Amino acid sequence: MQAFATLLDRLIYTRSRNAKLKLIADYLRATPDPDRGWALAALTGGLDLKAVQPKLIRILLEERVDPVLLAMSYDFVGDMAETASLLWPEPAMSPAPPPSLDEVVQRLQHLGRAEAETVMRELLDRLDSSGRFALLKLATGAMRIGISARLAKTAFAIGFDVDIDAVEEVWHGLKPPYAELFAWGTGGAQPTPGTVPVFRPFMLAHPLEELKLDLADYAAEWKWDGIRVQLVHIAGQTRLFSRSGDDITGSFPEVAAAYSYRAVLDGELLVRGEFQGGAAGGNDFGGGGAASFNALQQRLGRKAPTAKAQAEFPAFVRLYDILYDGDDDLRALPWTDRRARLEAVMPRLDAARFDLSAVIAATDFDELAHIRDGARDAAIEGVMLKQRSSAYIAGRRTGLWYKWKRDPLVADCVMMYAQRGHGKRSSFYSDYTFGCWTDDGELLPVGKAYSGFTDAELAMLDKFVRTNTVARFGPVREVAKTMVLEVAFDSLHTSTRHKSGVSMRFPRIARIRTDKPAAEADTVATLKRMIVQGQPRP
Repeated sequence: MQAFATLLDRLIYTRSRNAKLKLIADYLRATPDPDRGWALAALTGGLDLKAVQPKLIRILLEERVDPVLLAMSYDFVGDMAETASLLWPEPAMSPAPPPSLDEVVQRLQHLGRAEAETVMRELLDRLDSSGRFALLKLATGAMRIGISARLAKTAFAIGFDVDIDAVEEVWHGLKPPYAELFAWGTGGAQPTPGTVPVFRPFMLAHPLEELKLDLADYAAEWKWDGIRVQLVHIAGQTRLFSRSGDDITGSFPEVAAAYSYRAVLDGELLVRGEFQGGAAGGNDFGGGGAASFNALQQRLGRKAPTAKAQAEFPAFVRLYDILYDGDDDLRALPWTDRRARLEAVMPRLDAARFDLSAVIAATDFDELAHIRDGARDAAIEGVMLKQRSSAYIAGRRTGLWYKWKRDPLVADCVMMYAQRGHGKRSSFYSDYTFGCWTDDGELLPVGKAYSGFTDAELAMLDKFVRTNTVARFGPVREVAKTMVLEVAFDSLHTSTRHKSGVSMRFPRIARIRTDKPAAEADTVATLKRMIVQGQPRP
């Protein structure tokens, strides 16, 4: 456990991606089974330990630490696990030796709520500060340390000199603590997909920076505003995988139930709904009928959606590509051949749950740009450009696929509230809630952002928050309404969950407007007009 705690501590304070890869690879090589398997599961989100609620940590701390000191410490640190690891007093009697990571995982996996307090006290007493931090992150399921599942898998591949795509291909057929995976890495046989539905890495696109392509060599498709999914059916089993390889079958059971064709398909998960506005430039939107991402969010994160949620927000998949057709691996074929195979498969699929992403008819980039810019209301982010001769290659390869997003919308908003970030930002107020004015002069929240600014700008904003705080609500500070932020976002949607009636898609700070008085920031009415018209503010 102490070695795992040391790994987490070093990862948190390491910025370089290559340095993080080396830290994880070295740990996995040096650590025995099953500890390294549990560590890999923790880093990739493969552990599900939910017997310990965050409020229990506060209860345990309040038994041993002055409540005022706890409140002041938490306000400064901004993270309860880190606060508890630092404040937990040394036990009066000499504790047992530190537990192994395997012992911790085994005890937490079989932990009932009734015994949670006793077990957590004992484990916390047996660990030092870094060990307590790692324990609490594991126990509460809050492993936010700036490590993606892909990076951890890549570190395994580097550490044991195996192919990362081969790791991804069998990953979902394996279970923690991944004995077969480490046996392969140390000279054993490579696991194979067999008859288990497993994830194949997605082919990804580069942003289109310059229009120097020959459009005749590329097929243009819509970039739909949903979530990328992979459908796999084999041996009577169906799985839906997200772009990161997470199994989301249980969240969309109606889609899984409707898919029984033995193939591996790539597409965009959407929910049904009518878009505002018509087709641009004479093109249709491949059947349309897709609601905004805001509607899809009502389904995301629900492991067992209710029948009501499925009826109100019916999910379907707009298909892009086909990787396998039965036993035939089609990934090496050019896009044109795969597209023909996909079109041939479509009549065998349930039309209520699956349709085909349309190819856009355009003779040149000027025409395509006009079509792209006119499609803001159709749950569309922009356009995809796919080289007609391209094979389906995992990851991003220059020259094959490009994404050409619409220019973002922007609005001038006023900072209202701020909260500390996580990880390396835990000492900075880096999460900002901002608002726009009503016609009556009231400021209503319209969004929240925590990206888009430089380190120097973050330091300036943090200082503004600290020197302009007018009220505190737990970890949240309300600030004087004088700071204007130019916020960029991909789209706007009506929302019944927000008092302002609007919600932003992917908001980020584009510019700090120290030159603009807060009274001249945009209004909620302006944002609502942008929803209706699908256009930038006047």
